[in-house]
Amino acid sequence: MRTLTYYIGTTVDGFIADPDGGVEFFDPYVLPELVEHFKAEHPEVLPTHLHEPLGLGEFEPKRFDTIIQGRTTYDAAYRFGITSPFAHLRQYVVTRSLETSPDPAVELVAGDVVAKVRELKAEEGGLGIYLAGGADLAGQLADEIDEFVVKTYPVFAGDGVPMSRAGFAPRGLELTGVKVLDMGVVISSYTRKR
Repeated sequence: MRTLTYYIGTTVDGFIADPDGGVEFFDPYVLPELVEHFKAEHPEVLPTHLHEPLGLGEFEPKRFDTIIQGRTTYDAAYRFGITSPFAHLRQYVVTRSLETSPDPAVELVAGDVVAKVRELKAEEGGLGIYLAGGADLAGQLADEIDEFVVKTYPVFAGDGVPMSRAGFAPRGLELTGVKVLDMGVVISSYTRKR
């Protein structure tokens, strides 16, 4: 069975964006060391349009061949005219407002997102599924998430968009890895205790 991995960046106090959805306050921490980590460990999480500027070139997917993201996350690229931000992956966008896909490579999910993720996880072969966010989608899929890769930036925000809107229901996790980068970003990996 394929796994669903919530790969997300957050502040120390658990926010993935400012109250208006902006993430620019993370920019000072996206330094070469973090970009090199992405390229070496998780190249699939880098949007396709950044591959050439970052010198990524051709690569074989290591962990993911599919991405599922919410409409707000998708709109971060779409508002700049990028209709297929992860062209190197199978792309799904969960939306209640879009009726037709802006790009033939992007499939819209308007119905039962849990059922869709279970269908994707049950597919034979393939790599994992990258859950790119946001908080509402992570909340809907909380019981389907198998792994978490959390980039904790050395920022205390005080308020903003939380990592998830799942409601209070503690779910046990097992720490499977920690990497501390020089600029203070901590990358922690967890799996669900079943």
